[in-house]
Amino acid sequence: MKRLGINIDHIATIRNARGSLHPDPLVAAKYAMQCGANSITIHLREDRRHIKDLDVIKICSNKKIPVNLELSLNKKILKIALKNKPNYICIVPENRKEITTEGGLNLSKNKAKIKNIIGKFKKKKIRTSLFINPNLNDVRVSKELNADCIELHTGKLSHLVKKKKFFTYELNNIKKCCKYAASLNLEVHAGHGLDYNTTKILSKIKDIKEFNIGHFIIGESILFGLKTIIKKFKKISNK
Repeated sequence: MKRLGINIDHIATIRNARGSLHPDPLVAAKYAMQCGANSITIHLREDRRHIKDLDVIKICSNKKIPVNLELSLNKKILKIALKNKPNYICIVPENRKEITTEGGLNLSKNKAKIKNIIGKFKKKKIRTSLFINPNLNDVRVSKELNADCIELHTGKLSHLVKKKKFFTYELNNIKKCCKYAASLNLEVHAGHGLDYNTTKILSKIKDIKEFNIGHFIIGESILFGLKTIIKKFKKISNK
């Protein structure tokens, strides 16, 4: 069974729009788990545009919620993560003015720094994933850096599928990366821009063990309810 991680960042976005306390990301995280989510993803950005420090503290302290904390290489963010001990972390690139994560990590540029960070989290027994572009070299380097998992950036594939453009080349690229990662004993996750159609296409790849989806699920949930959407995605991803 492929796992489904729900990113609740945009619950915090709605809350922050009013500068109030509602809706509470912790309440959303609890409810998403009740609805069948396998884990909850939150991204503590340097500009705190959605998830805040207090959200991390509250959600990570609830031991009934498996937390996947996305973070950059920022030292202050890393200290917060190590202090609050999420179940999992995913290291992602972060550009201050980006609307959303634009691509995978630049592993060659940050190799020593990333390896050091992975070592710190492994000492705390925290599963560590690297958010990478789907290319074989980045898969290889992820293994060299001693990551437990990789999360493949599916943004390009998702864009092509939504625009009804030729996507076979990009899909085959992802398939090759998944097969190579599995041969290296690297667990494969997929995330970014996923909707029903792209998830259905990727669900056929046996080596993908986890989907992490946020924006689309929260958007659909406003119209049709979180329970309904989670149930639909779990069905699609495990056909």
